[in-house]
Amino acid sequence: MVQRLTDEEMFTLKTGAFGAVFMVSNADPGVLALFRESFAASGAMADASGVVKAALSSGPLPKLPRDSALEVESVVLPALREAIRILTEKAPEDLPVYRSVVLAAADRTARAHNGISPAEAQVIERIADALGQPAA
Repeated sequence: MVQRLTDEEMFTLKTGAFGAVFMVSNADPGVLALFRESFAASGAMADASGVVKAALSSGPLPKLPRDSALEVESVVLPALREAIRILTEKAPEDLPVYRSVVLAAADRTARAHNGISPAEAQVIERIADALGQPAA
């Protein structure tokens, strides 16, 4: 049985997903790359369904720290772990959707500009770890 997620829980899912894309984008920065990466990530997020689609397409965008990659990770990785806990408890059928959408968005973001750099690969590995799933 699916339990309805609170606005706060929905925001946690959104923070994790959008934050993961931000982490990958920051791993190998560039202005033109940022535009391509954002577009690529939005395509992956459009593939979401159920509770995950509702979480990613509603409410405000998360405000993430901009000072350092470490600060971003200190917000995003716990949000991803919490999102997994929330979905496991309240909407287990949407858990694989969330994992695949976040990893696909991270992967597409990395590939959008000159392929996946070593720095981006490391970030994707940390994201996958937070999702409780090995990177592809």
